[in-house]
Amino acid sequence: MSSEHHSAHHDHSHDDTHHQQSFWSQYVFSTDHKIIGIQYLFMSLFFLFFGFCLMLLMRWQIAYPGHPLPIIGKMFGADSMPNGVMLPEFYNQLGAMHGTIMVFLGVVPLGFAVFGNYLIPLQIGAKDMAFPRLNMFSYWSFLAGGMLMLSSFFLPNGPASNGWTSYSPLSDIAHDGQTIWLFSMAIIIISSLLSSLNFITTIFNLRAPGMTFERLPFFIWAQLITAFLLLLAFPPLEGAAFLQLCDRLLGTSFFLPTGLFVNGHIANISGGGNALLWQHLFWFLGHPEVYVIILPALGIVTEIIACNTRKSIAGFGMMRWSIIFLGFLSFVVWSHHTYLTGMGTNITAFFQTTTMIISIPSVIIVSALFITLWGGSIRFNVPMLFALAFLPMFGFGGLTGLPLGLAATDIPLHDTYYVIGHFHYVVAPGVVLGLFAGIYYWFPKATGRKMNEFLGHLHFWPTLITMNLVFFPMLIQGLMGLNRRMYDGGATYAFNHDILYWNVVISSAAWVMALAQLPFIFNFFYSMFNGEKVNSDNPWQSATLEWATPTPPGHGNFTHPITVYRDPYSYSLPGAPKDYSPQDQKEI
Repeated sequence: MSSEHHSAHHDHSHDDTHHQQSFWSQYVFSTDHKIIGIQYLFMSLFFLFFGFCLMLLMRWQIAYPGHPLPIIGKMFGADSMPNGVMLPEFYNQLGAMHGTIMVFLGVVPLGFAVFGNYLIPLQIGAKDMAFPRLNMFSYWSFLAGGMLMLSSFFLPNGPASNGWTSYSPLSDIAHDGQTIWLFSMAIIIISSLLSSLNFITTIFNLRAPGMTFERLPFFIWAQLITAFLLLLAFPPLEGAAFLQLCDRLLGTSFFLPTGLFVNGHIANISGGGNALLWQHLFWFLGHPEVYVIILPALGIVTEIIACNTRKSIAGFGMMRWSIIFLGFLSFVVWSHHTYLTGMGTNITAFFQTTTMIISIPSVIIVSALFITLWGGSIRFNVPMLFALAFLPMFGFGGLTGLPLGLAATDIPLHDTYYVIGHFHYVVAPGVVLGLFAGIYYWFPKATGRKMNEFLGHLHFWPTLITMNLVFFPMLIQGLMGLNRRMYDGGATYAFNHDILYWNVVISSAAWVMALAQLPFIFNFFYSMFNGEKVNSDNPWQSATLEWATPTPPGHGNFTHPITVYRDPYSYSLPGAPKDYSPQDQKEI
């Protein structure tokens, strides 16, 4: 059903009760891209919160190994927590599910599906997505995959316990939680592939007259490249999940080598498989996945910085080419995750080179944003604070990754807490701050109300400080040789004893960070109904098209035909009566 048909259907709904949409078709099984974006928002925030809570449990075990969890320890069964003390098996399950849920059910849907669904048609001047029903199906696939993943907690042996990477051969011979993990991932991947096709088709085919590719906002470029990354990188993992399911359920041995010992006995399998094949298939998705996480946040931050500096983005053309180059290059760096597998020096040199080169487009984009700040009339509102904090945090995350991109330094650092510190600096103080910025920035457009500024500050400052207190000590621990994935936080080994006090510091900071999210949660739900009402459709005085719609946008988005006349960041133009010139206004 076309978006035009939807629009007409909605226009007559008040006149003809026979055609009026029910609550279910309007808000639950909706084909409106905005409602679907909001559905994704609530579910991805729920999964983020759930995955965050799993980490809080793990941090208690790392800080105080062998001590019963206060209060909630008795809520768990004796199988996972006898006398409230966490067993190693349960710790491994928490680790696997924390990583999986945060990446595949939290950060990626929040950055890609939430903001992409809500904003792509608005920013390109379209009435809806190219395939509204496919859009609805992609959301319900995501929800089904997520619920299936959570259901594995109720299995007799618990959920998957082999890390978010599920390396073979261990995951091939693990308990039933791994089977549910594979089925769930297969469904989530289908959802991402459908969204990607929809986003690409919409951006190519439904742009308003005058909206050339040069006039697309950077956020749309980020979503377009992200969609191509998902479309090309997820199928190998879908195939790998299917092959691992065959190993587990049909007796094949795609990833099971000959002569595999299990519990002291040679496994009764045909053999001939290759455990490294899984690693390559996983990381062929896993590295573009890092940019799938980062690019939407970069797009969001660019929109907010342009609006709040009242300037056009410096080097905007260079940024576009950089993001395209970054997308292409992200497919030829995956094996820097596998330096320890015995690759030859030639292939290692190739992946070292591409890994160093891929930092260049990221540096160009971040540098352009820093240069844009120079001489700007900066407004320090809450979205801008989060956007400004994103820049150094993401930069530091990228900088700490360089030693891991070189084989000589990766070998001693591999599988230490340094890796966790680096990755989380990119994803948590980096990407998550960018996503929070987007929620605060577009909240008035979606609801017609602003979020409270004081509560926004109360959320921002403790979050920024505690995030650094959580992840910076991990870099120190990693440089000192502390291994990751140790359920006792490294207390087994004498050489770690001098740095174990950091475990308590990190865990305490993590629990304070949890408290710092309460102002956001209250602010989000309170402001929806009782926040300060915006006095115009364009409260931030932005130049991009989404602010040309009513607030909140109705079905069909725009009240009049849209034509685009200028670049997305037309701020402070000489001779203009205002310091912003909307894209759809003909005269300056």
